[in-house]
Order: sequence, then structure tokens, then C-alpha cells
Amino acid sequence: MAEIRDSFTALLPAHGSVLDDGCGSGRYAKAFIEQGFQVEAFDASPELAELAELAELAELAELAELASQHSGLPVQVMRFQELDVSARYDGIWCCASMLHVPRAELPAVFRRLAQALKADGVLYASFRYGQGEREDNGRVFTDMREGEIAGMLRRIGGDELEVMKEWLSEDRLKERSNRWVKVFVGKIG
Repeated sequence: MAEIRDSFTALLPAHGSVLDDGCGSGRYAKAFIEQGFQVEAFDASPELAELAELAELAELAELAELASQHSGLPVQVMRFQELDVSARYDGIWCCASMLHVPRAELPAVFRRLAQALKADGVLYASFRYGQGEREDNGRVFTDMREGEIAGMLRRIGGDELEVMKEWLSEDRLKERSNRWVKVFVGKIG
């Protein structure tokens, strides 16, 4: 993921502001901080939000390895649908997180993300490759195919967001055989 993360940050101003949406354990937020960005993060899971804040506990031997992946940031517990800020971020990172938004709610979420981005801001998102929605262990998954995100952005009626780059990739974890649709979306200034 370092290559994708570096491609994303190359599109942002130095020391710009980044929102890690659905930050999970906080490993990407931590990497953005280490690159000199001003970072905010949230996750819908209270347990993951708390875990992402554990960096200050790294001196405890049993948590040292775990904490090395975590951001140390205060992490808000909220959902994409609750994001309500205007022109605040140069970049928004949604790595394998928007895929938990029900398909019917994705257009409104994209509108909220567009509102949160500054002019010329960039959004990264990734979805499992496939069609439709599914449920796995009580969690919703929305899968995407090539071109679907661009089509959705056109249908929501604004000219604010446009797909800059879209590509397919294989899962980096050898024990999984998932394919992914990944996009960089730009907010037109």
C-alpha cells in the first residue's frame, strides 16, 4: 500500500490536511503523520477508534508491536454519513472503508466527501471487485466494478468530483484472493 499512499500524497500540497475516513487501526493515519501531513481520523467502530489511539502505550512490551501501527491521534467515532465539514481537507483516504456503506447511501456519502474536500482536493477509495451488496458476519459490503464510481458521480449531478484514475488490483494478503477496484477522485476547483 505504500506505493498507492505515496501516489496519493504526491497529489497533495506539502504538509496539507488529510482525513483518514474509516481509519481502522490507524496505520495509514500514522504514515501520513510521519510524512508531515496534518491528520484527522474517524472510524464507525468504537473498538477500532480506541485501538488507533494506543500509540502512547508503545512502551508496554505486550503492546509495542501492536501500537507501532497506530496513529496516536484522537479518533472520532462516527460514520461517513455524519461527516459535516466544508472545504477542510486536501486529501481524504478511504482505504477499504466505504465498501461498508450501503449502495443506496453512497451518493450522499460522496456529496459529503466532496463538501469536506478543498478545491483541487483528492479522495482515494477502494472497493472489493464485484456487483451489488452482500452481508458477511453482520457487516454490509458494497462491491463495485470498473466505471461504476464514475457513473455514480455523474448521476449525483455535480461537476465537483471526477475520477482521475481507476485501476484493478489483487489483494496483497496471500491468504485472500480478492480483487479490488481503486480510484483517485479529484474535486474540481
